[in-house]
This record gives sequence, structure tokens and C-alpha cells, in this order.
Amino acid sequence: MTGPGTSAPLTVGTAGHIDHGKTALIAALTGVDTDRLPEEKTRGISIALGYAPLRLPSGRRVSVVDVPGHERFVRTMVAGATGVDLYLMVVAADDGVMPQTIEHAAVLTALGVTDGVVAITKADVADPGPAAEAARELMGDVEVVPCSARTGMGVPDVAAALDRVAARVASRAGGGGEALLHIDRSFTIRGAGTVVTGTLWSGSVARGDVLTLLPRDMPVRVRGVQVHDEPVERAEAGQRVALNLAGIDRRAVGRGDVLAAPGAVTPSTVLDASLELRDADHGMRVHIHHGTREAPGRLASLGDGLWQLRLERPVLARRGDRVVVRSVAPPDTLGGGIVLEPHARRHGPRPDFVARLERLRRGEPEPEPARAEPAAAADSAAPEDPQLSAAALALEERLRAAGHEPPSEADLGDAAAEIPALRDAGRAVRVGRSMYAHPDAIADVRDRVVAIVESEGEITLARLRDELHTSRKFAQALLEHLDAARVTRRRPDDSRILSRHAR
Repeated sequence: MTGPGTSAPLTVGTAGHIDHGKTALIAALTGVDTDRLPEEKTRGISIALGYAPLRLPSGRRVSVVDVPGHERFVRTMVAGATGVDLYLMVVAADDGVMPQTIEHAAVLTALGVTDGVVAITKADVADPGPAAEAARELMGDVEVVPCSARTGMGVPDVAAALDRVAARVASRAGGGGEALLHIDRSFTIRGAGTVVTGTLWSGSVARGDVLTLLPRDMPVRVRGVQVHDEPVERAEAGQRVALNLAGIDRRAVGRGDVLAAPGAVTPSTVLDASLELRDADHGMRVHIHHGTREAPGRLASLGDGLWQLRLERPVLARRGDRVVVRSVAPPDTLGGGIVLEPHARRHGPRPDFVARLERLRRGEPEPEPARAEPAAAADSAAPEDPQLSAAALALEERLRAAGHEPPSEADLGDAAAEIPALRDAGRAVRVGRSMYAHPDAIADVRDRVVAIVESEGEITLARLRDELHTSRKFAQALLEHLDAARVTRRRPDDSRILSRHAR
């Protein structure tokens, strides 16, 4: 990681309540309208993540990620805030601090984003003083700048304040490490093929590099690299990048996936972490946000701010990564913290396990061998995941290969005997009464359904069938699974919208 400077890449993330003028302020700062979807234009609110380059007064160029402010899209906000280096919190003078202002501040804290600027927008229609005072109380010692995107008043001052903060923030560029990109968008460009975007967390990416698409474990070649629509030979950590990928269909990649150097990171469903949470209990069902990926799971308390996260779908975390924890109902941000062990065994608060995590939390070096706990060390009250047999692993690969067409028990024949072991290990999901799918396939369907509903307002069985290139039978089973999981809600005409639990 490089120190502060005038040219090292940085990414700025917006935050703030709906209708407080984030997108209008970014347009005034950059000349770019980050609302690109027709529905955003029609409704006058941000729904998806938006991006723009910002030239600061010093001449330095930084990337901006503009996030939605509506409470329905906090999960999208978290995906956008992942990987940012500093924030631009927007508070309207006529409203002041509002619920999403507070929740977005909690997300920034959980992600460890401590440097930024508060812009008090709409200062031409209301006294900015009360809002500025409330913002300082919420955000602490931070520059607060009154402005108006409509009149232009104070907009240069916001840019100057961001410039001052950026000058003291260390960039991730040049910090070494292997290439790692958490994907937040994928699309197709005519004549170019599949393109994915994200903030490069570490390492660098160049044209011709071969990376691994995870969690599918698929090698892909980088055909081209762009930074804010400009072709470059190599992109560095901290930059917003677009990668043109060779030989892969857009439908095979989406938000929540990861592109990484081979072996840089592997999927995991059990993490040990140091978390600062409010109103959290042992056994509580939560949503864990890591990178641009979200996973439902449960909390297991280990005491003194140490927790184990037991997830229902894999994440791609490394030691030291940040996670955000949100409650399921009502949806709210409980806090977050740092991953200490990204590939943990299931265990309880045994003194030896806790002592090791305390050492990791203090930053002490790991003794050799790094992970030598014998199987007998598992806590009797919370046994380890069972060791999967060769037959179970073979069944897992069969489910993975089946993708969006989950086989039934009858289809599986004798191999169905391994289903209980796979389900206990979180590597098989029951769909309907007798079908079974791999968690990655279910996660992919969920992500696609959420993206379609957020973009188009609803999804029908026929729309999902066409999206997945499958039959009506499988599309119906998968939609009904999402209904049962409270991701979608069925309407009288059989179309689906998002349940409030999925937003």
C-alpha cells in the first residue's frame, strides 16, 4: 500500500438518505449523471450503483461510486461501499440527518472507512446550520461543507475538501498482493463481449492475464482493461476498472462473483471474526455482506466481541477483510468488523480456540503449524462439519454441474444417500419437495432475480425461464424456492416482486 499522494488511485463512495441530492451533487462535481436506468429517470431515484471520474482541484483524478439512498437498496449500497477509500456523506439542509444517513454511517464504520467529507446540500433552500451540527454529531471530526447542486454554490468547496482528505489517505496501489476484484456489475457490449466492473482490491490486472472466476473456479482471460472508459495496459489496486473477458457468457458471471489470481482466495462458509455489533444474540439469523456478495447465516458468540459466522452460501474472504452484519427482520445494519480466520472449523468458545483468535486480533504472528488443531479439538457442544466422503464430494460436483436444473432424489439414485451429509455441510439446498441444488446455483438465481426486479420492477416465470435458458418446470421450482426464502413475493398475476426482507 502506498502512502498519501497526488496521483495514487483512490475511490470515493457516496452515502446518505434518499432524495438528499447525492446524484445531483456528483453530476455537479463531475458532469456525469450516474443514473443510467430508465426506471431511475422515471422515478427520480437511484436504484443501481453509478460511477464517474472526478478531477480534483489539485489535478488528481479519483473514482466515484454513487449509491442508492432508499432503505430498499441498502444491500446495493453496501456492495458499492465495498472497496472505497473515503466517503462523501450527503445530508440535505431541509431534512437533516435521517434514518438512512444513520444506517449508511454504520455501514461505513463497519467497513473501516473513516475519512471523508460531509456535504450539506440544498443550502439554497434552508439554513444548513442545524443539519451541519447533526452531521458532525453523527460523523465526528469531519469537514462539513454547505452547497447547492442546483445553483453551484459551494460545489467547488466540496471538491477542495475531498482533495484535502484524499491527500492524507493511503492508496492500495503498489501495496503488492495478488489481483482481486469483487464484481459489482456485468453486461455485454456489442462486438466486445462480456464486461465486468468493480473496484480492484489488490494487485494489478493487465490485458492477457488469466484470472480465476469464483466461486465457479473457472479460468478466464482478460481481453481488455479500461479505467473510466479509457483503455489502459494495466490497472492498479484502488481503481474502478472494467474488464473485457474472453470466452465467457455474461449469464455466467454477475455481482457477487470474484476475479482473482489463481489460488489467491477460496470459498468458505464458516468465518471467525472480531465484530462490533448492537442487539445481536447467539444463534441470531443475519445477512453477512462481504465484498459485493451477501450470504444468509447465523451468529455464534465466542465472547468478548469474537463471533463465528456460519453461512448458508460461500463468501470469498481473506484474513483482514471487512464484513457488514445486517438483521433479517426488520432489516437493519447491526455493525461489522474484521475477518480473523476465513476458513474456520465450527467450534464454540473453547479457551484454546479463543486464545488463538485473540492473538490474531492483536496482530500477533501465527505459530507454526498455522492450523494444526486435531479433529478431537472440536467443541462438544458445536461439532465440526463432518468430513465429506468421496461419494458426497462426487455428488456435490454433480449438483454444481446441474446448475439451474436441480435433479430430484429419483434422478440421483443411490447417490441420494449422500444428500444429508451435503446439506449438513451447507453444500446442498433442497428445492421444492425432492429437488436438490448446489448453493452456488441458488445464489446465482437469487442474484439474477434481484437484479431483474430492481431493473424491471418485477419478474415472471417466463422471464426467469428465458434468463436461465431452462424449462418452465425448473424456473417455477426456483421461483417458489425464492418465495419460501422470502426473497420474492408472489402477486395475484403470478409475477414476483422483491420481499422487503431481500432489500
